[in-house]
Amino acid sequence: MKIVVTGASGNVGTALLRSSRDGSELVGIARRRPPRGREPYDRARWIECDIGDPAAASLLPRVFAGADVVVHLAWAVHPQRTDPPLTRTNAAGTANLLHAVTEAGVRHMVCASSVAAYTPAARWTRVDEQWPCGGLSVSAYSRGKADLEAQLDAFEQRQPTIRVARIRPCAVVQGDAAAEMGDWLFGRWLPRAVLGRPGVPVPLWPGLRLQLVHAADVAAAVGSIVEQGATGAFNLAADPVLTATDLAAVFGGFRVPVPHRVLTVGAGVSWRLGLQPLHPAWLRLADRACLVDAGRAARELGWTPRYDAGAACAELAAAMRAGRSGPSAPLAPEHPVFRLGRPTHQSQRPPTRAPAAAAGAGPRGGGSARGTGGAPDGEGGEPLE
Repeated sequence: MKIVVTGASGNVGTALLRSSRDGSELVGIARRRPPRGREPYDRARWIECDIGDPAAASLLPRVFAGADVVVHLAWAVHPQRTDPPLTRTNAAGTANLLHAVTEAGVRHMVCASSVAAYTPAARWTRVDEQWPCGGLSVSAYSRGKADLEAQLDAFEQRQPTIRVARIRPCAVVQGDAAAEMGDWLFGRWLPRAVLGRPGVPVPLWPGLRLQLVHAADVAAAVGSIVEQGATGAFNLAADPVLTATDLAAVFGGFRVPVPHRVLTVGAGVSWRLGLQPLHPAWLRLADRACLVDAGRAARELGWTPRYDAGAACAELAAAMRAGRSGPSAPLAPEHPVFRLGRPTHQSQRPPTRAPAAAAGAGPRGGGSARGTGGAPDGEGGEPLE
């Protein structure tokens, strides 16, 4: 098989390459080519491509030619200020990809969505794949994944002969992603070595619940979908659901109960000042994101996570504490330049108009429209807050 993977040097992409078997032709697409001759990236042939760039609309069909399946993992989750604007990468990049899949005659596509696409449900209710994908209006990440689902729905209507599968994982973690996730979560002033040490306070709100899944288990699910030619949506999450007490035990010595609203306001002020990278929309999403039932993946793919959520969380915390970096640029991000009063990471406030509309109806969307191209967030792109 010829398998093309976008975002192949990222968290899930790295795990997918690591799990690949001999006999397949693997083509990796990434904005920054990973190191040559380094595992697992030497298993693939590499194409440097920013899928949100208008030029990708003509390049991707040539790359996809002859592919049996395209696995779409590329997504700007929490980009730094100097990265391409997230709506350009996500909405316009997906439009370019869908155009290329059609032009190249690819017959099977697997796309990475998220549990964040779901409309929030009751706090402890687990939803299946039939739950509506309306997203959370205050989160750019959630809105972007809901828009992705709408893009795929429309694509399936236009191209009924192309088999489309979607994975909807919860938070995906692994030791190799420790530096990347540390860049998303913590300011530079926090020494990673203190994480998990006795006496470290962890401020978290009552009622927090979190599902995790290991990247290797997500890769295994994608592998099963590819092998079986499966279609439809598959929730991916490992048990047990983690609480604030569980997280405090892994990342610190004790939990300090702080109301969610207080943490959100504090995150907004400190994000604006550039003291820490976490935009308050992430805390809103963490509080409202659905818990999911992964029964369909178990029944139809034979999928059983090898890592429970506690073990996956402990691996991530240990890797953060050890200062571990992953083997590619996305997994070993450079520290952003600190300037007081200037956020280090782009806003997670949704744009004023739907990303899919801003990207344009055609495959070449994402040029200079506000919020989809041009300068990084806060410099002519989306408003900071």
